[in-house]
Amino acid sequence: MKKYVNLFVFVFMIGACLSQGRAQTKSAVSYKNPVVDIAMPDPTVIKATDGYFYVYATESTRNVPIMKSKDLVEWTYCNTAFTNKTRPRFEPKAGIWAPDINYINGKYVLYYAMSVWGGEQTCGIGVATADSPQGPFTDHGKMFRSNEIGVQNSIDPSLLQYEGRNYLVWGSFRGIYVIELTADGLSIMPGAKKKRIAGTAFEAVYIHKHGDYYYMFASIGSCCQGVKSTYKVVVGRSKKVWGPYKDKTGKPMLKNGYSLVIGANDHFVGNGHGSQIIRDDAGQDWLLYHGFSRSTPENGRILLLDQIKWDQEGWPYVEGGSPSYETQKAPVFNN
Repeated sequence: MKKYVNLFVFVFMIGACLSQGRAQTKSAVSYKNPVVDIAMPDPTVIKATDGYFYVYATESTRNVPIMKSKDLVEWTYCNTAFTNKTRPRFEPKAGIWAPDINYINGKYVLYYAMSVWGGEQTCGIGVATADSPQGPFTDHGKMFRSNEIGVQNSIDPSLLQYEGRNYLVWGSFRGIYVIELTADGLSIMPGAKKKRIAGTAFEAVYIHKHGDYYYMFASIGSCCQGVKSTYKVVVGRSKKVWGPYKDKTGKPMLKNGYSLVIGANDHFVGNGHGSQIIRDDAGQDWLLYHGFSRSTPENGRILLLDQIKWDQEGWPYVEGGSPSYETQKAPVFNN
């Protein structure tokens, strides 16, 4: 997951994003993937109190890059969540992976994983907070390591809020688990027990309520092998938040059942690790996720955007079952 962009690319990104920021006086009416053509892996997004969307990513840019947008299409670089002095250090040689941004009790709360390739026992999940979505974020340190909570490869956190309580969902190819957090979201609720809710095929899980169902969006396959990556977005659903989640055929996700949402095509491959779903002012749902361009895989896992639609039986899909590559109508925001 986790090569840093070089200085030339980083400087180019800042310049390009600043020019986007000057130009963005109203929402875009159309767009074409990618919406960001440099590495922004494992994106997480929030609409902040200032009316902007903020996206955060695994640190291909060191210390967790932050970009902002009015419309999910035109993105402006603004900061990193941490600096070399303030970055988390409970796993000193690790990278900061798969952030998850939330707003709890007037604070921006950023969950993150720290890991190295092969570090499945010592990797873990931490949390940081800020008063502004642009930071600076104050690290509150480790919530748990894999070998402390008894879940190998404890990465890919996401917050689930249900009936006024906070829950952390996490896991990567060693089972997906959930556990209750405290009211401020900064620690495990005393006495809470973890519960397994999906099998070993999945990572990057996010639970979304739509209609009468809860939908477990997840990723399967290999994320990080360029054009050889097999990453895909899949889904299962349940009428109960704790499951059992099942695919279209009725196979439980606990037994690695899933239904495909986003696969590969001739333009983009390795598409996965979707963000929170954002609903626009026209009632349309949108998903940010990463993928590799087959023509420029050296750019890394770039940022893609597509509309999530719902079929007559209530299952999510994107047109064509893979990333759009021609000009599309943009999300509708009455800024």
